Amino acid sequence: MKEHLQQLEQFENKVAITFKDKTILFKAFVHRSFLNEQRGKGYEHNERLEFLGDAVLELIITDFLFNKFPNEDEGVLTAYRAALVNTDSLAQTAAELQMDDYLQMSKGERMDTVKGRMHILANTFESFVGAVYLDQGYETARQFVSDNLFKKIDVIIEKKLFKDAKSYFQEIAQEKEKTTPHYELIAHEGPDHDKQFVMALCLDNVEIARGSGPSKQKAETAAARAGLEAKGWL
Repeated sequence: MKEHLQQLEQFENKVAITFKDKTILFKAFVHRSFLNEQRGKGYEHNERLEFLGDAVLELIITDFLFNKFPNEDEGVLTAYRAALVNTDSLAQTAAELQMDDYLQMSKGERMDTVKGRMHILANTFESFVGAVYLDQGYETARQFVSDNLFKKIDVIIEKKLFKDAKSYFQEIAQEKEKTTPHYELIAHEGPDHDKQFVMALCLDNVEIARGSGPSKQKAETAAARAGLEAKGWL
């Protein structure tokens, strides 16, 4: 633990938060799988902190959106919030903070699929928010979230990331071109535990764009977003 706490000092400097209780900081970066390789050492994983951080994060984001967009109804605010705190957004933010460098997990989990690692990173971000709240209080937790998440809302709105890309593309295609899009599987490759699918988005049997992802649904969503850009509908 001592060596890991020394490494975590670098992270404290990065985010300008100095923990009073270092064991809470340590716990925030311990994935459940790490305990399997460290039996009998008394370590605790971060899932309770993740549970707490999820609730704190939702309150912080809700308060931020409620005040920033006083004229939007609850449906729009809910969509904005979902886009800000979904797995992709939180995992990307955790990656930007290089949380992965400090995360304690088993060798097997470290070799897991991209999709699995994104969930772990997103959960680690939430557990860290929970740790900050527990050790430093609400205002410090809010400042951390403000510094790292609030700024993403402008891009989310500009690129319509708060809307489901497939539904949005279909809505505009039916309105502007009087046709319904469909998707075709172009390719899939990789082992069963880490497949990548490539889907083509078509209008009237003409390919508009392609997208790839770890599932057909993810690939279709990527294709729809690429199609929105290709058609200039963003």
